[in-house]
Amino acid sequence: MNRFQFVADHQHAYTVKRLCQAVEIARSSFYAWQAGPARAVGPLRTPNSRSGSGQSRPQGRGDPAYGAPRVTAELNDGVPVADRVNHKRVARVMRAHGLAGIRLRRRVRTTVAEPADQKYPDLLGRDFTAPAPNQRYVGDITYLPLPGAATCTWPP
Repeated sequence: MNRFQFVADHQHAYTVKRLCQAVEIARSSFYAWQAGPARAVGPLRTPNSRSGSGQSRPQGRGDPAYGAPRVTAELNDGVPVADRVNHKRVARVMRAHGLAGIRLRRRVRTTVAEPADQKYPDLLGRDFTAPAPNQRYVGDITYLPLPGAATCTWPP
């Protein structure tokens, strides 16, 4: 749990001024943190982390592209170096909870492999064995242009 969360959890028992003095933060920083986005999804740090602060993923944004880099930047904003969170840990915890940002890039489909689109028949029926020499000739001519395909500039 971070220091701001500690003050928020114990402000009903002690005054905010006294709690802020005890954890060495400014009252204005606490109130600015409290006025910020809601932080109530769940703990981001694992129990075996070196500092026991339980920060959580900021909630309340309407942006579905809120992935691990943005969550890491939000969590590390204004946090001392010793209490910062690594982006790999954020990604691991998000993956464990089924959270993921959207990918805005399109997938490029490079190959359309459909047997129904075969233009030229297989005269050998995939049987490349020959009963005698000079009966069957097989070669790879994929570099040759076909009618209707893109033109080739070979030889240069």
